Amino acid sequence: MGKYYHPIEIRTELCNGRMKCMRICPTRAIRVKQGKARIIGELCIDCGACINACPSGAIVALTDPFASSMNFKYKVAMPSPVLFSQFRPEADPRKVVQGLKKIGFDYVCDVSDACEEVSIAIEEYISGYKGRLPLISQLCPAVVRLIQVKYPDLTELVAPFEVPREIAARDMKQKLSKELGVALEDIGVIYITTCAAKMVSIKQPAEKEKSWIDGAVSIADVFGPLFAAVSDIKDEDVDQEALEGFRFSAGWSMLGEMTRLVGSEHSISVSGLSDVTQILDDIENSRLRDVEFVEPMSCMGGCIGGALVVENMYVARSSTHNLLRKYGSKFKANREEVVGKYREGHYSLEGELAPRPLRPLDPDLAKAIEKKKQKDTIYDSLPKIDCGCCGAPTCQAFAEDIVRGTAKLEDCIIREVDKDG
Repeated sequence: MGKYYHPIEIRTELCNGRMKCMRICPTRAIRVKQGKARIIGELCIDCGACINACPSGAIVALTDPFASSMNFKYKVAMPSPVLFSQFRPEADPRKVVQGLKKIGFDYVCDVSDACEEVSIAIEEYISGYKGRLPLISQLCPAVVRLIQVKYPDLTELVAPFEVPREIAARDMKQKLSKELGVALEDIGVIYITTCAAKMVSIKQPAEKEKSWIDGAVSIADVFGPLFAAVSDIKDEDVDQEALEGFRFSAGWSMLGEMTRLVGSEHSISVSGLSDVTQILDDIENSRLRDVEFVEPMSCMGGCIGGALVVENMYVARSSTHNLLRKYGSKFKANREEVVGKYREGHYSLEGELAPRPLRPLDPDLAKAIEKKKQKDTIYDSLPKIDCGCCGAPTCQAFAEDIVRGTAKLEDCIIREVDKDG
């Protein structure tokens, strides 16, 4: 079992132990001991729910510093489509692209084409698919890791395709390497991200050795200098020649965009970890067999509701619709070409997605079985109200902590009160 990279950090000096993070964590990865929260690394999926929940601002995401993205000979910015919705009033997307070049990037890589192409590839895959249903979107890395940790039997249902940002980065690097006559290592693709989970998918991909993307900076970190650069660009200063090939699209950034592009009549879009978990429970229990495709996104509303954005989700969603009306371009991917590339494996995962191996109760199988019995006995003695006063999110998690030696039975305040009582 390897060491997992996590960009989420708890600043203990700010933590008041108020347990909101512990209660909202979908994989029970947080404990509160002696008034301070801590994260169990093997269970954390970097969804960022704890960042949004913490009332003290004690939980933060550590993305790459903006300055580190300048350490390449040729620097490529790959903005999430969400970036364009963060300006109020709405800025011309072409100015945002030009602004990225003003703050130090040499090129800007658009993921819109890759989103459309992968949508066609998934549609083609579904049309000939004869296996277990429904297929699950691979877009949200937090959901992929949630499945690996909590629903290991569902890993086989995750669509076996690279995400658009990986395909766009690979194609951009190969294109520039050929055009400029430089090594791939001289070209740095930096993703401008909405969430910590995408940072993890770049630093430690779940299904392959190495990402084609070289780093990630948060929208919140880049927004200040970018806003200043965009504000200085007048309408007449927009360099149309330099922006050749750019077009504005929402990509897959908003909930429902992916299922719309895939075109399946029997699909479901769901966002927010609570609702995503409910849908995954239904899939695990074979309640959604008449559904072909599920688009689950951990952040409410999709990537547009990520923890590292600067604009209110609903304002950003409205801005995106306004930008699409003003600047949006029509679907342009050539279906025949995409299907040909799909059959050649152009969009396929480089590796295989597998369940995340979790630490057993004991390395020795006989002892692990005995500890499982101890855990069940301890759980039967607990009040089963999941109050969290012990510092664990549920009585089940608390019983396991006792068996692992990280908690004591006396930590259950309710049980002690009943016993004295």
